[in-house]
This record gives sequence, structure tokens and C-alpha cells, in this order.
Amino acid sequence: MSRPILVTGASGFLGWHVARSLLENGWPVRALVRPTSSIRELEVERATGDLRDPDSLRRAVNGCKVVFHVAADYRLWARNPDELYRSNVDGTRNLLECARQAGVERVVYTSTVGCIGVPAGAPGDEKQPVTLEQMTGAYKRSKFLAERVAIEAAASGLPVVIVNPTAPIGDHDFKPTPTGKIILDFLAGKMPAFIDTGLNLVDVRDTADGHLLALERGKAGERYILGCENLTLAEILRRLAAIAGRPAPTARIPYAVAYGFGLLSTGWASITGREPRAPIDAVRMARKKMFVTHRKAETELGFHPGPVDRALERAVQWFRTNGYCA
Repeated sequence: MSRPILVTGASGFLGWHVARSLLENGWPVRALVRPTSSIRELEVERATGDLRDPDSLRRAVNGCKVVFHVAADYRLWARNPDELYRSNVDGTRNLLECARQAGVERVVYTSTVGCIGVPAGAPGDEKQPVTLEQMTGAYKRSKFLAERVAIEAAASGLPVVIVNPTAPIGDHDFKPTPTGKIILDFLAGKMPAFIDTGLNLVDVRDTADGHLLALERGKAGERYILGCENLTLAEILRRLAAIAGRPAPTARIPYAVAYGFGLLSTGWASITGREPRAPIDAVRMARKKMFVTHRKAETELGFHPGPVDRALERAVQWFRTNGYCA
């Protein structure tokens, strides 16, 4: 039997789909999970551990051929932002060092489109320069620093390939992700208006398959954007309206109003400890349309994502079927 492939984050949205794609392609999968985590519907080997615990990572990596490091603390608000740095930065450094010691043949590290520079008036790409100072909030800063760790590991000889997914959508968004929450809020009628922003959406299944392409064809130390369609939030809501049979909001919220609400919401969260309705970091991020191109992944990896409407349909159906909304 082939040596297993370790997947971190397999109990989450994107990691689950990466594990599923590997299984469908005949690979044995070992999933790094916390003791309280569950991996639904997938037959994988469980390795209990934590990114902040190097001993548990050494046990998980032992005997593995490849590592897909998909796990991340993906929160746009945290009462203690240091938790994001410990998981995303220190955890990545811990895992890559264990992979090096175990003689892993290949690592695919999942970064984020948030680490891509987006110039005014043009879509961003992997060559656009960007700095830590341009990162908004603890999540983006922690992922930027973690990506630096991955690039440095590749430069020192560890075969690490980096992928930068945009905003994946689709089924099995368990938590759900911030993008999934947009869909849920729309379905629940909690989005009477919208802010003028934009995202690059991509089918989560295509994103997972893009991880496998990065394993097979990616170059160590290189970054590859895994995205598909650049859409304004208004366009996304109109597509959801057609799929879900609900009217799309037509009122646009001025940025200043959204910013003020974000400040109040986040301030109240710091008192109650409950997640804010509109994290101020999310509002700040929304000021820039995150439009990018996946041309490099298309050319070098053979990444050809399909239309996002099918993924939006699956997301709506999955959320409704699994009791996330009426």
C-alpha cells in the first residue's frame, strides 16, 4: 500500500474537500485532527494532534509521503489575536520542520488570496509586490507571515508549493466560512442591503483539485492563485436570488456607515466575548475589491475551474438540507 498523505484541516471546509479529492484519486489519507474534531463521510486514518504541539506533529507526519497543510485559524475576529499567530505562523513552522525531519517528498501549503497584492484598476497576480503593512487584521497578517515561513522553507531545500485560494464556495461548509456566512445571511433574510465590494469566487471542489495539480505540477517556492470569477457583492447576491428564489437587496450601504457599525459591533464583542455581527477587520477588507487572475495556475498547473453558479447552487442546497437555515 502507498505511504499515506497527511492532510491538516480535513475537518474543515477546504481541507475536507482536499481529503475527498485525494481519496477519489486512490490516495490513502491520514488526517491531523484535534481530539474533539470529527471528519464526516470520509474514510481516513485519524492522527490526533495540534499544530502548536510539535511532538504530535512528528507522530502525524511519520511515514507520510506528502503533506497538505490546509489547516488555519480562519477568524476575522478573535478576542485574543495571538491565538491566530500561534496556529497560523508557529504551527506552520512546526509542521514544516517536522516534514523536513521525516523526509517528506512534497508539501503543498494553503495560503490565501489575502496575501496577493491587488493594484488599483487591475486584477492582482502572484508577481504583484505586497508588504505586511498592507495586510488588514490579525488573520491576514498571520497568513502573510506563515506564507513567508513556507517560502523560506522552500528556499532552504524543502519542496514546498504554495497555493492561494480565493473565496471557495460549495457544499460541506461546516463552520461556515465568512463567505458561507454571506450565503446563509442572504438565505435567512438578514442582508437587507450590501456594501460596494468584490470577491473572486471559486468552486471548492475545483480548489481541492487545484491542490492536487499543485502537488503534481507545481514548482517548489512558487505561488499559484486558485480562483475563478471576479464578482461584486451585488452580483453575487443577484445570482443567489435566482438560485434561492428570494429577492436580492437593492440598497447599498455607504462605507462610512458600515465602518461605524463595524466599530460598534466589534467593541461590543470585546465586552461580551461573542463574535461580532460585522467585525471591523472584515469591513476594512471590504473597502478593496479582491479581484485577481488565476492565469498562472491555468498555464502552469492546468487549472481550469468551472462556473461558480453550480457551486452556489450546491451551497444553498447543502445549507438547507443540513438545517443551517429554513
